[in-house]
Amino acid sequence: MTIAEIARRAGVSKAAVSRYLNNGYISTEKREAIRRVIEETGYVPSRQAQMLRTGKSRMIGVIVPRIDSGSVSRVVAGISSELEEQRYRLLLAVTDNRVEKELEYLEVFRGSMVDGVILVATILTAAHRRAIEALGVPIVLIGQRMEGLSCVYHDDHGAAYAMTQLLLQGGRTQIGYIGVTPRDKAAGAARRAGWQQALLDAGLEPVPAHMEQSDFSVDGGHAAAERLFARAPALQAVFCATDTIAIGAKRYLEQQGRRIPEQVALVGIGHSTLSELVSPRLATAHYYYQSSGVEAARTLVEIIEQDTDRKKQIMLGFEVYSGQTV
Repeated sequence: MTIAEIARRAGVSKAAVSRYLNNGYISTEKREAIRRVIEETGYVPSRQAQMLRTGKSRMIGVIVPRIDSGSVSRVVAGISSELEEQRYRLLLAVTDNRVEKELEYLEVFRGSMVDGVILVATILTAAHRRAIEALGVPIVLIGQRMEGLSCVYHDDHGAAYAMTQLLLQGGRTQIGYIGVTPRDKAAGAARRAGWQQALLDAGLEPVPAHMEQSDFSVDGGHAAAERLFARAPALQAVFCATDTIAIGAKRYLEQQGRRIPEQVALVGIGHSTLSELVSPRLATAHYYYQSSGVEAARTLVEIIEQDTDRKKQIMLGFEVYSGQTV
């Protein structure tokens, strides 16, 4: 099956088929005729030929920290749907939350046939900046903000502030914090700053003894809550940087016979599937993870096809879900 044969069967010119395959403009009628013939024949264009003809592989490298995460899977779903719509394919690389693997994959994609890279970023270092500058193809970050790069990220400070306000509005004044490493500028530093600012604006002083650090797991949240309440047993509420941490903290409090929310109120961030399944239902901030994937993919394709990177930085909002734990 060749382009000429596709054109003959569809009743269009070879140029029209070529424009269709390269996502160029053709009339709706011709596009539908070509699509129908391609579906009937199972025609797959040669990628090598396409690259020689256009200089593009129509492949996008996507680097993610993990795949067994509800938030990451929603991000990837958004990327995948938009790339499919734009007639690109993705090549997925999973780093298992290891910084050295992120750098390794950036190097791999520098020497491979991808038109661009989407990085679902966690901890960004000077080494990341150097690797990105050496990449040679456009890149868009998701989840973190870095000056001079196109990024799609969340209002982490605003979400943490709003969730802490929710606790304050319930009359809680002794509010603890369980977060992640501040090296993570979004989930770590920005969410901690939002918690602190909400307390300060309410005339309360953030207490270092009321702060604890966890990883992103339920078990980590459980262990962090145990350490936190050993130091500060009179806490009336806890802001957790993620839903998984909050669910771990909830499990610990219930094991200790603490009633939620009567004795201790609890909030998280992320609006994960698990947050809806636990009882009482977790109060959390809903993030538009799938939309972040769509926006990042759309931005990257725009950069590739217009050959211009406007360094767009898109901050997505959030919604507060009050749940039953406040």
